[in-house]
Amino acid sequence: MFDFLSLTRSPGEALATGSALAWAIAVVLFRISGRRIHPIGLNLGKTVLALAAIVPTLLVLGEPLSPAVPASTVGLLLASGVLGIAVSDTLFFHALNRLGASLTAIVDCFYSPFVIALSFALLGERLTAVQLAGAALVVSAVLTLSKEGKLEKIARKDLVLGIVYGVLAMFFVAFGIVMVKPVLGSVSVVWSTLVRLLGGAAALALLAPFLRNRRAVLGPLLDRRNWKALVPAAFFGSYLSLILWMGGMKYAKASVAAVLNQLNTIFIVIIAAIFLKERLTGWKVLAVVLAFVGAYLASRPF
Repeated sequence: MFDFLSLTRSPGEALATGSALAWAIAVVLFRISGRRIHPIGLNLGKTVLALAAIVPTLLVLGEPLSPAVPASTVGLLLASGVLGIAVSDTLFFHALNRLGASLTAIVDCFYSPFVIALSFALLGERLTAVQLAGAALVVSAVLTLSKEGKLEKIARKDLVLGIVYGVLAMFFVAFGIVMVKPVLGSVSVVWSTLVRLLGGAAALALLAPFLRNRRAVLGPLLDRRNWKALVPAAFFGSYLSLILWMGGMKYAKASVAAVLNQLNTIFIVIIAAIFLKERLTGWKVLAVVLAFVGAYLASRPF
């Protein structure tokens, strides 16, 4: 689908930036959906909807549903989906419910440092002093949330749990993409996205029967009133953003794609202020600046 982009000067960068904008729109919609749907149910619902959209996309593009790909590659992509979709997105929605869209976007900036650190650990890429300084700035940005939490009257328990859930979500999504980075060049962007979605959906489906309150978790998905926000959220967040994200990682260096993905922090804060009426305070602006500058420095080329 994106092969023609290889002829342009910076295809991966364009895709990564587009992914950030699509994800920002989705987060605001997920925030609305999360008020009625449990994080696990929300994750399962948006993943199934994305699968329903991506299969026809493959058929329209004339790509095979089962290409000749090594089993090891398929296994990696499935595992990436379990970690980056089933685990990470569920944790992310828990954070979103507790912190709101704009504060969660700040915690989201842990993504870039985690990508860099895991690239160092798993791919042998070296870290520089500038990248370490950038990671420190991201941490300092998250620390300012304690001030913002008081201004927005967020209970300390929700603030701490929200930050923990958000940081863990970023770790698992970073781990999930770094582990498949070496094989992305040999597979289709749309097909690899399909396999990751299948891995995430399968893990969530297997978990569902063991939930104690599964009726409360899954029941809201059957209420059509909840589809008004869920359907577009799934389109922007689990279909469009995910395809663009995978394309960005395939056609650009992981470090460069990561920092452009981090533009979602700015997009989310602005969109949340406009549509969710979340306050744009001085502490929040400071945290966004620190987080984005830190993500930029952490993702500087090696």
